[in-house]
Amino acid sequence: MSERTARLRAHHQNIERYQSLLKTKLGEVELQYLEKRLAEERFAVAMLQFMDPSTSLKGHDVGSGSNDQAT
Repeated sequence: MSERTARLRAHHQNIERYQSLLKTKLGEVELQYLEKRLAEERFAVAMLQFMDPSTSLKGHDVGSGSNDQAT
């Protein structure tokens, strides 16, 4: 697995974790923190895909729950 693929996978896992946390009961501060982190993770994924679109997680949407991929 390439470094870029590993980084994409890690960002997608973080996105999934933050999305699941957003479904829980949160205070305003926690909600704002998670929304900020989610935006940062999505931006990081977009930047990695922009720099080399051929390494995107083909067939995997952000937060799809699937981390299996072939590169």
